[in-house]
Amino acid sequence: MKKYLLLFLYTFLSLSVYAQKTQQSVSPGKCTSYTVNGNKVIFNCENGSKVQLQLCSRSVVKVWYEPIGEFKRTNESFAVVNEQLEEMGTLQVNEQPQAYELFTDFLRIRVNKEPFQLHFFDKYQKPLLSDFKDKGLVKEGDKLVAYKAMKSDEQFFGLGEKAGPLNKRGRSYKMWNSDQPCYGAAQDPLYKSIPFFMSSYNYGIFFDNTYKSEFKFGTESSDYYSFEAPGGEMLYYFIFGNNYKQIIQNYIQLTGQPIMPPKWALGFSQSRGLYKSEQQAREIAAEFRMRQIPNDIMYQDIGWVQGLQDFDWKKNNYSDPAKMVKDLEAMGFKMIISQDPVISQANEKQWREADSLGFLTTDTRTGKSYNMPWPWGGDCGVVDFTKPGVADWWGKYQQKPLNDGVRGFWTDMGEPAWSNEDATDRLYMKHHLGMHDEIHNVYGLTWDKIVTEQFEKHNPNQRIFQMTRAAYAGLQRYTFGWSGDAGNGNNVLDGWHQLANQIPLSLSAGMGGIPFWACDISGYCGDITDYPAMAELYVRWLQFGVMNPLSRAHHEGDNAVEPWRFGKEAERISKKAIELKYRLFPYIYTYAREAHDTGVPLMRALLLEYPNDPETFKTDGQYLFGRELLVAPVVEKGATSKRVYLPEGEWIDFNDGKTSYKGSRWIDYEAPLEVTPLFVKRGAIIPMMPVMQYIHEQPVYPVSLEIFPAVQNQQATFALYEDDGETNDYKKSIYSKTRFSCATTKEGYDVKVHGREENGYKVPGSRNYVLKLHLEQKPKSVLLNGKKVKTVKQAELQKSTEADMKSLLWSWNKESGVCSIKVPDTGKEVQVLVVK
Repeated sequence: MKKYLLLFLYTFLSLSVYAQKTQQSVSPGKCTSYTVNGNKVIFNCENGSKVQLQLCSRSVVKVWYEPIGEFKRTNESFAVVNEQLEEMGTLQVNEQPQAYELFTDFLRIRVNKEPFQLHFFDKYQKPLLSDFKDKGLVKEGDKLVAYKAMKSDEQFFGLGEKAGPLNKRGRSYKMWNSDQPCYGAAQDPLYKSIPFFMSSYNYGIFFDNTYKSEFKFGTESSDYYSFEAPGGEMLYYFIFGNNYKQIIQNYIQLTGQPIMPPKWALGFSQSRGLYKSEQQAREIAAEFRMRQIPNDIMYQDIGWVQGLQDFDWKKNNYSDPAKMVKDLEAMGFKMIISQDPVISQANEKQWREADSLGFLTTDTRTGKSYNMPWPWGGDCGVVDFTKPGVADWWGKYQQKPLNDGVRGFWTDMGEPAWSNEDATDRLYMKHHLGMHDEIHNVYGLTWDKIVTEQFEKHNPNQRIFQMTRAAYAGLQRYTFGWSGDAGNGNNVLDGWHQLANQIPLSLSAGMGGIPFWACDISGYCGDITDYPAMAELYVRWLQFGVMNPLSRAHHEGDNAVEPWRFGKEAERISKKAIELKYRLFPYIYTYAREAHDTGVPLMRALLLEYPNDPETFKTDGQYLFGRELLVAPVVEKGATSKRVYLPEGEWIDFNDGKTSYKGSRWIDYEAPLEVTPLFVKRGAIIPMMPVMQYIHEQPVYPVSLEIFPAVQNQQATFALYEDDGETNDYKKSIYSKTRFSCATTKEGYDVKVHGREENGYKVPGSRNYVLKLHLEQKPKSVLLNGKKVKTVKQAELQKSTEADMKSLLWSWNKESGVCSIKVPDTGKEVQVLVVK
């Protein structure tokens, strides 16, 4: 017995020691040598480990730690499409007794030899990022971790669509695409995984790892933060920028430019969980037009389909779908339909086809197609979008409704649904490119890639509409985003916290490469049984939602959320809010182009424009829409005022056009139910169009320029962007731009319509500009080339705006304090002097 006891103790101790050894931390240790290969340098360290630094540009450095010294990836990056951002030549490494140093025009990189420790400085040698002691790069068992020193005043932003406050310091987050209906402000993870964040110390980190990564911003220590993953590679990109917008632009260079939506996608749209019939679509569309509430898009949820997912219209619900779509198009409505990434076994013909072709994920326990329970359609096979051949097969199916005139899709349930952290059975799922623990977070991205590429293959040069729920970094190349199933499912009337949470969530999404974003106006979750009681929450949600790039009213089941359902007063206020969005279309579309070029979102956390103002770190309840407009939605029940922070400068109440406030301070702004706090910065020009029932119902229209002149000796400017709004010609730089400026002098205002820059696109007809200067007093005169312009009453000027393309006129509105000047658009430079 004693012998066996000793043997047991020996075995137990041996296993304990073995377990400790397998779990012990392995770091690069001492660095002994290096080799250079073009823009890469590999540092050779103890135990055969290696660290590779690759200079992608003067601002972007790829860091790759391999504990066993082999730089191999299971799969090429799903997110990064361009690492050669600049020609960097052959690296020069400066070796010193204690360290190696590399330099770019913007960065100084220092690598301590013993132990290996990585430090980034800017060109002035200001510290940016440093490894935490000897733990900068660590392998802990199967886990890879990077520990970074955290400064006492360092703040963190980003990670894409994450709930909770804008500032991530003191919190931890996971990346595991999850279906979280009715999520709250503390819920994590959510639908999308974008492992990219930015620091207040002028750098960003993109951790290009598709496994269930985790970010801990000081939750374990006030001295460091960390990011980690249970598999894959310890590979991240250090991204420098003088400000947050530069960091975002550099990230977008790595992961690809956002696609632009069709112009009509920037209007209003209507949906419902049980929108699934021809008669209903026709009735709702007719109601919008009868009530003259602008609307561009009618959605159909997944109930439209005959079999999941055969892309055939449900026979009992649609008598002539092609004619229905054509008739709605004639009324100005585009139809968007839902698709899911699965094949129901009840859809026997297509399921057998997919199964026989090997187009479904497999179960490693059985070798057969994985059996996925689905919220509808019964058990399903999960389409493997990483498998060669699936793209063309799926593309032919999805083209069927497109041939009927449908204009695009919303790709739903792409986590795939019911695959949250607790659904460990999904880890037996095998995709062509890997096991599910590696592919899970990119599953939606691989689907969206195929949807867009196949759309463009079958519909050449037509701009796609695709809006998605689940995705990974790089989604902006293929799709737009919406925030999924928000709202309060237990009590729909108590959804105020969910509404408030949408603001910082949307701003984090924008900083993660999702410039075109939407929420479900009304909140999606919860049964609406008392529409008068729901009216206030609906109106406040809509006021926020129309000031999103994409705007969609949507709710679960057959809960109707059309504006007129909530009473006459709610309908009136909603209509007014929607009309404002349409009037702002030229402004919004110009910023849509900027988002394509740079990745900088339309909805901007204040810190993007005011990075040196620490007050912006905690402004979770407001945002900038473009650079010039500040939106502060009311998100509290019964509130009739809003506490608003105005950054530096002077801000004017956009609702009345004249009340001004000094910036760098908080104000209390009166905001009864019909008012959304909205401000414009002094020195701004806002282009607007007339209200239409759908975007460009009138192809040619007068463009109004709301001008809020700058202080003396400064000028206001805006460059209006225009293109056809329907094709992909914008990718070929086919567009036009018209620059407007207003210089404030002692004598008055020097307003210029600069000559149009035409790059293959022409305005399709004659039109007028209406220059609307917001002034404190009536001008003495208005001159064009030294000659006085005729003054008329406001009504006469308004009447001539759409009919008379030749005369120059001006008028003064004493009540609003607006001087309006009608100027024909000739495409050539025009100078107008407004004399005080």
